[in-house]
Amino acid sequence: MVKKARKRDNKKLAVQQQVKITKRVQKNRDVHNIPAPTPGQSFSHIKNKHKRSQMVALMKKEQKKQKSKARRSRKEAEARGEEVERKEPRTIEAMREADETIVPPEDSEVEDDEAMDEFEKYFSGNVKPKILLTTQKKPSGKCFDFLKELVHVIPNTFYYPRKEFPFKKICEYASNKGFTDIMLFHEKSKVIQGVYICHLPKGPTSYWRLTRLKLGQEMKGSATCNASHNPELILNNFITRLGRRIGRQLAALFPQSPDFKGRRSVTFHNQRDFVFFRHYRYNFKEGKDGDPKAKLQEIGPRFTLKLRYLQHGTFDSKAGEYEYIWRPDSQVSRKKFFV
Repeated sequence: MVKKARKRDNKKLAVQQQVKITKRVQKNRDVHNIPAPTPGQSFSHIKNKHKRSQMVALMKKEQKKQKSKARRSRKEAEARGEEVERKEPRTIEAMREADETIVPPEDSEVEDDEAMDEFEKYFSGNVKPKILLTTQKKPSGKCFDFLKELVHVIPNTFYYPRKEFPFKKICEYASNKGFTDIMLFHEKSKVIQGVYICHLPKGPTSYWRLTRLKLGQEMKGSATCNASHNPELILNNFITRLGRRIGRQLAALFPQSPDFKGRRSVTFHNQRDFVFFRHYRYNFKEGKDGDPKAKLQEIGPRFTLKLRYLQHGTFDSKAGEYEYIWRPDSQVSRKKFFV
């Protein structure tokens, strides 16, 4: 404990000293009328490392000043009613590498394939989803807290204890009992690591790495919900063939007849191959002008999913045929995405 306090004090002292040095350097430059360094200027000719780092810090400070000044001028111009041209921000998604698997809008070939896949009967309304929820052997209390909230998020979900049954036997049992999907969560050191989603009776099976879990009971100002109402389902940015397939698998967990009176909304948002799960409630209030206004109030839980593999058929770790396997060397470029 003493070491931590000493480290914290040393860090504060170092920051204070750096602020003093920066102020002194800036004051000396102002006295001698030395112009501020321009953004993008090179300081490789300065041999002293500390002086070079000071000049780089001054350059970045000047760059921030110019950006904030330009931002204020744009806002003032908009307030005066002038037309302001805004540049498109440079994001990793905007610089995405071209991929032949990206599906164009209204692709008849893809729509015909999806009309004959394993999930079509759920989207046509002929079959109602029925989910079996289970865990690894000997789950922790935190896992049970998460499952309690997840049962209220996904309608028609039933929890069965794992006991000593293997996953393949559970798939056979669930298929015979009329279940449409299985969700199996596993842990490591009492932390939830991932989830297997197996569609019945003929697959596919996907494994997702689960991170950044936060329960609704841990959120400040979170809302409650009526679990009897089916939520509205929103899927964002699943644009490749693989993305549309796993998007349909996730959508098949929920009934395709939302009850808008319940004001619940479930979102799966894909960004850079990470799928963010959010659970919201629409909150309607009367504005100052008397018109009704809507905002989103989070219910929870929230977590992030990363697809690790997609397998044909039900779970089979030995003889299974894989449609997709994520490997670290397959995504060396940060601008290459698969979902």
